[in-house]
Amino acid sequence: MHHSPVRRRTCLGIAAFLVSQAWAGTSAATSGWPKRPIRLVVPGPAGAGMDIFARLIASHLQQALGQPVVVDNRPGANSLIGTDMVAKSAADGYTLLMTPSSAIAINPVIQPKMPYDALKDLTPVAQVGAAGILLVAHPSTGFRNLADMVRYAKANPNKLSYGSWGNGSSGHLVMEGIKAHYGLSMQHVPYKGSAQLVTDLLSKNMLLGFTDIASPVPHIRSGKLVALACTGAARGPALPEVPTLTEQSYPFNKEGWYGLFAPAGTPPEIVQRLNAEINRILAKDDVIQKYAQQNMPPPAKKTVAQFAATVRDDVTVWQGLAKVAGLQID
Repeated sequence: MHHSPVRRRTCLGIAAFLVSQAWAGTSAATSGWPKRPIRLVVPGPAGAGMDIFARLIASHLQQALGQPVVVDNRPGANSLIGTDMVAKSAADGYTLLMTPSSAIAINPVIQPKMPYDALKDLTPVAQVGAAGILLVAHPSTGFRNLADMVRYAKANPNKLSYGSWGNGSSGHLVMEGIKAHYGLSMQHVPYKGSAQLVTDLLSKNMLLGFTDIASPVPHIRSGKLVALACTGAARGPALPEVPTLTEQSYPFNKEGWYGLFAPAGTPPEIVQRLNAEINRILAKDDVIQKYAQQNMPPPAKKTVAQFAATVRDDVTVWQGLAKVAGLQID
């Protein structure tokens, strides 16, 4: 009888082995993950707001994971090129995407042919920040706020053009909403990214535009550009003097976010591990400080499920707006 503990241990060992075999399909892929460098695709140009956050997250993430995290900029086609690349990549945890909400929520409405289905081909991993966007003008316009712009545009139909970082970007959509609300006629000029738009605003090639929340901040502080408004629920921490659209009687509280996604079918343990690491990174003082410098409020730390819910809600809201505005690709 004194053999029974051994036999019991053996049986337990076999049971554990069988359970582990059942998991082997997924855990074999994840047990040593990551074994090699991870590519973080950014579907926008280097130096723009999203790229700044991608590089900040990547540098912390590679410390946490012990492997290089290489940022790969693939701008163009309103984020379609980079996003499509990740949607079609192997679901092994070695290719990730950092993308703006507009690429996920708005593109399907305005692109005649979508090369991927954002909700089916991509897995939400983590939200890495959310904020409004900035309505910016060249000082020569004399505009100081939304009312100034509306007054001028009403009195001068089609005299004023505005830029955004692409067809169907949140900047494009918000301005079309403003135009419809106030009955304005203004031409939209799409750019490949906020950085190029800011350059044109500085050189007076463009007098007005919606930019990301971060890249024009130094030029606004130096007086080379004027911020008329920001979207979102709250003023930006770097520009506390710039009122929201809602404060200026045009209610619009929706925020754009940057999110981390992986190809659909990426093992859940990898997704959960990335989510946990990113939320740890977002809680660091130096990261929160960097966000504030970029005019972003402290990032919310969402679980995978919470971020997935945000994605679904935003798809509904933004696509509803796009349809109301009758937006089609220019």
